[in-house]
Amino acid sequence: MKQPAKLVLADGRVFAGISIGATATTTGEVVFTTGMTGYQEVLTDPSYAGQLVTMTAPEMGNTGVNDEDVETAKPRVAGFVVHQLSSVVSNWRATRSLDDYLKENGITGIAGVDTRALTRHLRDNGAQMASIGTEDEQILLERAKAAPSMDGLNLADGVSTSERYEWTQGSGVWSQLEERRLSRHVVAIDFGVKQNILRSLVDSGCRVTVVPSKTNASEILALKPDGVFLSNGPGDPAPVTQGIATIRELLGKTPLFGICLGHQLLALALGGDTYKMKFGHRGLNHPVKDLTTGRIEITTQNHGFCVDMGSLAGKAVMTHEHLNDGTCAGIEHSATGSFSVQYHPEASAGPHDAKYLFQRFIQLMDQKR
Repeated sequence: MKQPAKLVLADGRVFAGISIGATATTTGEVVFTTGMTGYQEVLTDPSYAGQLVTMTAPEMGNTGVNDEDVETAKPRVAGFVVHQLSSVVSNWRATRSLDDYLKENGITGIAGVDTRALTRHLRDNGAQMASIGTEDEQILLERAKAAPSMDGLNLADGVSTSERYEWTQGSGVWSQLEERRLSRHVVAIDFGVKQNILRSLVDSGCRVTVVPSKTNASEILALKPDGVFLSNGPGDPAPVTQGIATIRELLGKTPLFGICLGHQLLALALGGDTYKMKFGHRGLNHPVKDLTTGRIEITTQNHGFCVDMGSLAGKAVMTHEHLNDGTCAGIEHSATGSFSVQYHPEASAGPHDAKYLFQRFIQLMDQKR
């Protein structure tokens, strides 16, 4: 028999449900992500560190969990919120159930929540801190109120690799390339990188060296890269001061390509500002317009902060626009061969519309060479 649990928001709103996964109390920023599937990629995406992730689709767990679709070695979310947890696992690749996977990795979750009502509440009132647990409601509320806001939190350094390593794995059976020539060397700065981004770089013909987030510019340039990739990651970009300083020093010395947090850090290095969004963009169905071609693409996104284009006037140009709210989804600084996007072209989980961005990076590196 499942144990009753509650999700208590810092503003006092309470959502009742049943405990799934680990039974420990957990606290984080409660957010929502739109998508019918992709829960395994969400759980293991380092960009969700410190967050209680709400899945808006009505049922999760149908396809279980496998060993191939992870984005990092273990789940990074602070907690997991679903409406209904499937009691049936139906996929030939599955090795265990979603509930078992949460338990194995110590991730606290809650099912039976009215996720539609929760999503509407977050949409209207904004993402906020919350607690999940089986404890008394008042205790959970106090924990939520005491939790620090995402504003000012440097979470990237906490999820970054501590050691430099080489990445050689491509997309395997999912790749259309039968033979790869790894003729370009890319150094990827790990602020919380997703593995499918690294696979996409390999698929594009790159030899990839992954370095910790605090690696300085001279150490990176000593590796003789053809280009540097700035990865995705969690939290507020502004306090990632070492990363910003490194990027600023790399500008003009090698082509740069940033995704998500890497996009925000590039903007800050160029002298721009970022701001916290009301509830962010998370999911695999966000429409973006490429302003350089007029093409519309459906994208995977996961971010709670955004680049303020007004602060980049005369410093960079906006190349991509989020069509739901007109926010910046991409920038370019042509003088230094640097560009970035606020979404995930590696399509994990999500559509493949933006894969072309990896080829743009390849072209920049080839022109520089």
